[in-house]
Amino acid sequence: MIRKPYKTNKNISRLFYILMMIIFVWFIGIQILGPDEQFFDQSGHSIIYNGTFTWKKSDGTKQNISVPGRYKVPAKQTMIITTTLPDDYNENVIAIRSSLQDVRFYIDGKLRKEYNAKSLHRFGKNSASRYIFCNTSSADAGKELCLELTTYTSNYSGVVNTIYCGDQMQIWSYIFNHNFSGTVIGSFIFFASIVTILFSIALGIVYKTKFNMEYLGWCTLMGSVWMIGESKMRQILVPNASGLATSCFIMLMLCPLPISLYVNNLQKGKYKKIFQSICFIALLNFIICTILHLTGVADYIETMPAAHAILIITFLAVILTFLIRYWNHRSRSDCLLFFGLLITMLSVIFEAISVYYKVSVSGVFVGIAILILLFINVIYTIHIIRDIIKRQQQEELDKRKKNIEEMSLQLMQMLSTTIEAKDEYTKGHSHRVAEYSVLIARELGWNEKELSNLKNAAHLHDIGKIAIPDTILNKPSKLSEEEFSIIKEHTIIGANILKNISLIDHVQEIVRNHHERYDGNGYPDGLKGKEIPLHARIVAVADSYDAMSSQRIYQNQLPPEKIIQELENNKGTQFDPEITDIFLKLLREDRIHIKEDHLSITENTQIPEAEIEMSQFISDIMSTIRTQKTKENLDFLTGLPTRNKGEQTIAQLMKRHSGCLVFMDMDNLKTINDIYGHKAGDRVLKLLGNLLLEYSSECLVCRLGGDEFLLFMPNADQNSITEVITAIFKKFNTRKEQDPELHAASISAGLYMCNIGDSFDECYTKADKALYFVKQNGKSDFSFYRQISESGCNDHTVENDLSLIAKALRENGNYSGVLDLDYREFAKIYEYMHHLGNRYKYHCYLVMVTMETNPDHIMYIENIEDALDCMEQAIRQKIRKVDICTHYSSMQYLIILYETDETKIPQIMDRIFIEYYKLYSNHHLEPTYEYIPIMKNKAPNI
Repeated sequence: MIRKPYKTNKNISRLFYILMMIIFVWFIGIQILGPDEQFFDQSGHSIIYNGTFTWKKSDGTKQNISVPGRYKVPAKQTMIITTTLPDDYNENVIAIRSSLQDVRFYIDGKLRKEYNAKSLHRFGKNSASRYIFCNTSSADAGKELCLELTTYTSNYSGVVNTIYCGDQMQIWSYIFNHNFSGTVIGSFIFFASIVTILFSIALGIVYKTKFNMEYLGWCTLMGSVWMIGESKMRQILVPNASGLATSCFIMLMLCPLPISLYVNNLQKGKYKKIFQSICFIALLNFIICTILHLTGVADYIETMPAAHAILIITFLAVILTFLIRYWNHRSRSDCLLFFGLLITMLSVIFEAISVYYKVSVSGVFVGIAILILLFINVIYTIHIIRDIIKRQQQEELDKRKKNIEEMSLQLMQMLSTTIEAKDEYTKGHSHRVAEYSVLIARELGWNEKELSNLKNAAHLHDIGKIAIPDTILNKPSKLSEEEFSIIKEHTIIGANILKNISLIDHVQEIVRNHHERYDGNGYPDGLKGKEIPLHARIVAVADSYDAMSSQRIYQNQLPPEKIIQELENNKGTQFDPEITDIFLKLLREDRIHIKEDHLSITENTQIPEAEIEMSQFISDIMSTIRTQKTKENLDFLTGLPTRNKGEQTIAQLMKRHSGCLVFMDMDNLKTINDIYGHKAGDRVLKLLGNLLLEYSSECLVCRLGGDEFLLFMPNADQNSITEVITAIFKKFNTRKEQDPELHAASISAGLYMCNIGDSFDECYTKADKALYFVKQNGKSDFSFYRQISESGCNDHTVENDLSLIAKALRENGNYSGVLDLDYREFAKIYEYMHHLGNRYKYHCYLVMVTMETNPDHIMYIENIEDALDCMEQAIRQKIRKVDICTHYSSMQYLIILYETDETKIPQIMDRIFIEYYKLYSNHHLEPTYEYIPIMKNKAPNI
C-alpha cells in the first residue's frame, strides 16, 4: 500500500516555521551581540579540591559538610561555606560549577570573584549554570576561602558542586573527559537533524509531496539543542552559553509541536483534532512561560513542570493512537516506528525526571534514542520513496502500455486490411466476420461493451497470416499437406503476436482457436465441445459462413441453400449446435443479408484515401522488414544462411527427419590469404558457397563462419549422401583449377548419420570429430563418424584427438600455417621435444587452442579475421621465448609449453585469454583449450 502524506493544518505548520525562524535569529544574534562567556577566566590546573568545608548557617551555627552535595537551604537564601587553603597551596585558579546560582568568592574576607544574573543577563532572575573560575596564587596559602551560593528557585537551592583547583585548561580537559559523550552525540544529532530537514525538503520538491521525516528532523533538532544546552561543555561551545541554556527550555516547551505534526502525518490525520489541541496547548504554555520569564516572575526552570506535563500528554497520545493503529492494521513498518518513538519517549521521560533528582543530566540516553528513531525513519522514508517511484513507474508504464496497445490495435487492424489486400477475393473478410459475429452475440444477449470487444477481436482473427508466404496464400490449386500445415500455423503465430495485448479481451482465444472443431478434430490444440472458448466458437461460424458466401480463388460462391445445408450438416461436428441454430435462424429470417452492400462492404465501396495510404505504408514497412531480415540471415559473401539461422533451421528439421549432418571445412584458406591476399580467400569461399547453393533443393546449408560450413540432408541414406559429397568434391576441384591462385584449396568433411529426435549438439560434435579425423589423416577427404568407430579409432576423448594430432606432427603432415614457425618446422621441433622429454623426463605439454563461434552473433569474415589476429597477438605476447606455437587450422593453434608444471597451464592459458579479450572485446569467437603431455605416460586434460 502506497502511503500518501496527509496535508496537515497549514496555520499550525506556518506558525511553527515562523517561530523556529525567530528563535534561530535570536540565538544567532545573542551569540554575536551578547557577552563572551566562553573565556570568562583563564588559569588553573584540573585538580579536585578535597579540603574541609564548613557551612555557616543563617542561625549562626556551623556544620562540616561534604562537597559535592545538596543541603536544605530555602530559595533566595545565601548558603555560605568556608575552607582554609592549605599552607602549600600554589594553584592558579579555584573553580566551581554554578547550578542556576549566584556565586561569590572571598579570600581572607575580600571579594575576589563574583558571578550573578544581573551582571550578565537582561531577563530572568536566575544565573545560568556555568563554571566560575577565581584567580588564586601561592600568596593565598593558609588563608580562608569563603563561597556564597544564592539561587532564586528551589530546584537547585542548597546545591554545592565539585570544587576544582589548578590550571584552567587542565580543568577543562578533566571536564571534557568526563562529559564529552553527551556533547558529541548532541552535536552529531544537531548536524544530522539539519541534513534530515534539508534532505526532506529536497525530496518534497523532487517528488512534489510532503515527507514526514521533515518534522522528525525538527524533533531531533530540538532534542539536540536541548542536549547541547544541558552539556557541561556549553560554556566553551558558544560565546553566550546563557542563551544556549535558555534555548534548552524553549525547545522542551515547543517540542510537542513537531512531534504532533510528525505523528499526525504518519497517521494520515485520523487523530487530527487531538494533536491540534496539543499544539495549541503547547503554544499557549510557551507564550505564558515566556512572559513570566521576561518579567522576572518565574524563570523557565520554574515553569518546567507544565512543559513536562504537556510533553507526557503528547507521548501518551502518540502511544495510544499508535496502539490503536497497529491493532487495526498490524503493519510491520508501523510497529517499527512505534518502537523507535517509544524508546525515544521513555528516554526523554527518564531525562526529564532526573532533572528533579540530579544536579546534571548528560542527555546520552535521549541522544541514542533519537539516533535509533532517526535511523528507523530513514528506512521508513526510503520505503515511501520506493513506493512513490513504483507508483510513478507503474503509472507511466500503464500509460505507455495503453498508448502502445491503442496504436498496436490500429496497426494490427491496418495489417489485417493489408493482408486481405493481397487477394481481391478476401477483401473485407475480417470486417464481415466481425459483423456476423456481433449479430450472433447480440442474439445471445451480450451488452454493447462485450459486442464492441468481440468485433475488435474478430477483426484480427487472421492476423497470423502476415507470416504466411504469398505463394501459399494465393495458390490457385489444392494445397499440399506440407503447405496446409504451414497455413495452419497462422493461428499460433497470430496468438503469439497478440499475447501481450490486454486492450481487447479474448482476442488471443479467438485468434488461436477459431479453427477448432466441435468434435475435437480441429487445430491447433484439438479442443472439443465447450473446451473451445465461446468467442472462438462464434467467430468459427461467422468465418466459415463468409468463406462459403464469398468468391474465392479456389472455389466459387455457394448459393444460400447450399450454405444452409452445409451449416446443418456440420452442426455438432464442426460448429457449436447452439450458435449454429442462432445463425441459421438469422439466415432464415433474412436478418443477415448476403449481399455485400447491406454490410457496406461491396466491391464498389470506395475506401478512404487515408486508409489506402496507411495500408500501403504498412505494406511497405512489412516488405522492408522481411527484406532486411532476409539480408541479416544471409552471409553476404557466400549467399548461404548464417550460422544462427542455419543451425536453428537444421535443428528443427532434425526433430522431424532422420538424415546426415555434414561438417565441412575449407583447407589451406590461411595459406591462400597469406600468399595471395584476402581477395583470393574470398573467391574460394564464394566458389564453395555457390557450389553448395546448387544443392539447396536436396539439403539445408549454412556457413558457420570463417572456413567452416554445415549441411543437413534429410531422409538420406549413407549411399545417397556419399554420392552428393563426392560430387561436391569433384566439382570443387574442377572449378578451383580455373583460378591458379586457388590451387592449394581443398575441402574436408565429417559426416554423421542421425536419427529423428537426436540432439543437435551431440550430432554436431560427432560430425566435428569425424572432420578432425580426416584432417589428421591427410585432409581433402570425407569420413563418416561410424567409419572412425569401425576402424578402431573411435575413442571419443581428447587424448584420441590430440594423439592423432601428435601423430600427424611426427609424420610431417602437409598442413602449413604460421605463427612463429611454419607447420613442418613445428613438427620437427615437436618430434625433438618428444624424444628429449622421454629421455630426460622433461615435463612438456602440447596445447590446442580452438576458436569457437558464438551462436548468438552473426559472423562475418571481418569479425573472424579480427578475432584471429587478436588471438595470435595474445599468444605471441604471453608465451615464453622457449615455448613454440603455430597455426593448426584456420580456427586452431598449437603450442608447445617447455618444462612447465602442469598446475601452471591454466594460469598460462588464462593470461593468453585475458590478453585476447583486452584486444578483442566483442566475444564473437570464444577460445577454449585442451592439452596433453608430450611424454606418452601422461593422461590428457581439458
